[in-house]
Amino acid sequence: MHAVIFDIDGTLLQSVSVDDDLYQQAVRHALPGAHIRSSLADYDYVSDSGILAQILEDNAVSAGKEVAGEIQAKFVELLSRHIEKSGAFAEIPGAMRFLQHHIESPDHAVAYATGGWRASARLKLSAAGFDRFDIPLASADDAPERKDIMLQALSRLGDSFKSITYYGDGPWDRASSQQLGWNFVAFGATLGGLESYEGLLRQRIILRSR
Repeated sequence: MHAVIFDIDGTLLQSVSVDDDLYQQAVRHALPGAHIRSSLADYDYVSDSGILAQILEDNAVSAGKEVAGEIQAKFVELLSRHIEKSGAFAEIPGAMRFLQHHIESPDHAVAYATGGWRASARLKLSAAGFDRFDIPLASADDAPERKDIMLQALSRLGDSFKSITYYGDGPWDRASSQQLGWNFVAFGATLGGLESYEGLLRQRIILRSR
């Protein structure tokens, strides 16, 4: 059995830029004038909970738990409004078919591991039609560090696999995969990765037909 774990934003859905913008809007709604670092790479843990913890620390916010809850709720509200107005985020070409191929395979176990919060991830997946797949999801609600989120996803699949492969689009995804000794498949321009699953899907179909 092989474990296959997917990031969501930028890996399955074309949602990164909007997601980042709405996240910052939610922060500034709760913390007007808050200092937000110029790049996600400037934060130690690139997840919704990890980034927010450092934003609260940078801005000396004492009532962190209450403010964090307000920001998360606002973010989900903004995301819901965006989807209602503009429609669901488009999938990375071939993503749904590639995911389904692995879910239907008797040789694979599949999960999501996202740096987003669970509620926002579920909302995006549902709007895009990925809710048809009932597979485990680990998120920033489970841990602030990407590596720990990925391990949470794996733990929900089992503990004995011939290989573990993670699909992601960020440097933090690649670094965490290297630390864990997992295989890594890069997506998106930041890593010079793939832009579509179609080629991978054709390879899988050809191999299966032999």
